[in-house]
Amino acid sequence: MKSLATNLTFTEAPRWHDGRLYFSDFYSHRVLAVDESGNLETIAEVANQPSGLGWLPDGRMLIVSMIDRKLLRREQDGTLVVHADLSGIATWHCNDMVVDAAGRAYVGNFGFDLHGGGEPCAADLARVDPDGTVSVAAKDLQFPNGAVITPDGQTLIIGETMARQLTAFDIAPDGTLSNRRVWADIAPHLPDGICLDAEGAVWSADPLGNCVVRVKEGGEVTDTLDTGRGAFACMLG
Repeated sequence: MKSLATNLTFTEAPRWHDGRLYFSDFYSHRVLAVDESGNLETIAEVANQPSGLGWLPDGRMLIVSMIDRKLLRREQDGTLVVHADLSGIATWHCNDMVVDAAGRAYVGNFGFDLHGGGEPCAADLARVDPDGTVSVAAKDLQFPNGAVITPDGQTLIIGETMARQLTAFDIAPDGTLSNRRVWADIAPHLPDGICLDAEGAVWSADPLGNCVVRVKEGGEVTDTLDTGRGAFACMLG
């Protein structure tokens, strides 16, 4: 494996976009981008800890602000504004996100105080429309985390970390989710950040198993990449 950047604190939510890898660095409170030569740029600073990343159709970036449970929008001049307040749906810190081609964001949250010893409980998945309107996209998920949308825009797949499974929904033209189903039971693996490959398989980071696994619909694990340490997210460029 080749390292593109070092001296980072806790990296999450990698996204390949316009020839660079964008990602959040939790404890330095920065969103960064790095190219294949290792040139690193700070894109934004987020005081309440950045997580999931995505882009609106006009190219403006969306950034999950974890601790205060907000979705931020980076304007063309680099300033950050509040795109949506998720605190009415998210019962604890927000985490990962996927944004569809229309600019609708689907944002997960912990559901409980993970680091403070809280009792695990279900959480709702938030949907944020391009105008900032917030609604519940799906209820009672077990730690909704990394998510992807298939290239045809018709299926959302999300990792339910505590359920050790990937869950799929059909996406209606208006963004409504339906037909909830288990896309893959990946136990004993624990899904965190995920990405799709060209063949429609999901690559899923496993923070406790110290690996990234490639999973086909139905649960077959075809490949395992040993990372030697906790793997929290992955991305194909």
